[in-house]
Amino acid sequence: MSTQYECLKSADLYAEAFGVAPPETLTGKQVWPRQPGFFIRKAASASSVMAEVDASSEASANRLVLELTQGQFGLVPTWVKSASDAKLRSTKLAVTRYETMSTATPTRETWLNGQRCIIPMQAFLEDDWRSGKAVPTRIARVDGKPMGVAGLWEHWAKDGESITSFTLLTVNANSHALMNRYGQNGNEKRMPAILNEGSWAAWLSAPVDKAREFMRAYPAHLLLANPVQKK
Repeated sequence: MSTQYECLKSADLYAEAFGVAPPETLTGKQVWPRQPGFFIRKAASASSVMAEVDASSEASANRLVLELTQGQFGLVPTWVKSASDAKLRSTKLAVTRYETMSTATPTRETWLNGQRCIIPMQAFLEDDWRSGKAVPTRIARVDGKPMGVAGLWEHWAKDGESITSFTLLTVNANSHALMNRYGQNGNEKRMPAILNEGSWAAWLSAPVDKAREFMRAYPAHLLLANPVQKK
């Protein structure tokens, strides 16, 4: 699938849609591998700028503290030896198949450590090859609201350099009524693992053995696809 998506169109939407403090400044509208983007995770410390939300979809006495963090789109595993090597690897780790996230060398420890995140996006881009040529297509929610995509995050540090990074998770879309149109013919169809509203905290806090239950294809009737108009 494509490795390009759109950030939220305004800072206030981060608080409105996800209940986290909005960023002071926005990144560029489009995000590609090795570029900065925002993701949401369980707060690393009480001193962080954070917001409290319910730890499950039901009213609960347990509370989960979330924070909005900026990182590089494209995961950098902790065992990478240098920053230059990290840049090379990160382009190939912008997207991760959920079926292999617990066994693949780059993501296994990240998954087992529960370093899950949510990637807020307004839309993502896919190529429609049905005409024989790639037609860039924008996929967004029908109601125009932001999407929260499941992902993994990591922090790499060595010799005084550090990189916080993330990868988005994908699910099979071969039988999806909308997403089976995209991607080159003959290849497996994939789509981002879009989370249902109200499941943000549950995804971040679920035990590892339960977290796979969130990896489902988002309903086709809730998504809208439009060819990108060339300027």
